[in-house]
Amino acid sequence: MRTAPGRIGVLTLDTLVRLGRGPGGDTLRAPHRITVPEGMTAPLGCDAVAVPARLGPLVMPRLPRVGCVYADEAHWWWLVPSDSDYALDWPSPSRYATGAIVPDSARIPGLIHRPDGTLPYTPPIPLYLTLCRLTDTPPTWSRPISA
Repeated sequence: MRTAPGRIGVLTLDTLVRLGRGPGGDTLRAPHRITVPEGMTAPLGCDAVAVPARLGPLVMPRLPRVGCVYADEAHWWWLVPSDSDYALDWPSPSRYATGAIVPDSARIPGLIHRPDGTLPYTPPIPLYLTLCRLTDTPPTWSRPISA
């Protein structure tokens, strides 16, 4: 499509696909939803909390119950009930993934821990407190309130 000098042309789907491929020609990976293992149910919905892989082994022994944990080279992902981010600021460098959706930049994680029973969840408050302690971050409710 030709345009007059100084005018912007319409972006077509083909153009957007080419832009998304980047210099190597590889297409961007679509986001991936972590799925609950067969035989398990998620009656409260599912979100996930990711931490850098270096912290994963430090988190596991500090939790009273560990639900499903997934890992890739960069992160460990814990399944938690939906809305476990309500009124919580999860400490950096952890990140909260609504719907247990792994961003397109990450690799598809594999299951590394499956709990007994049918519920895939790690209790979110112990996980949150553990991450606060490991990252030296005060919990949301203990931070000073500013006016």
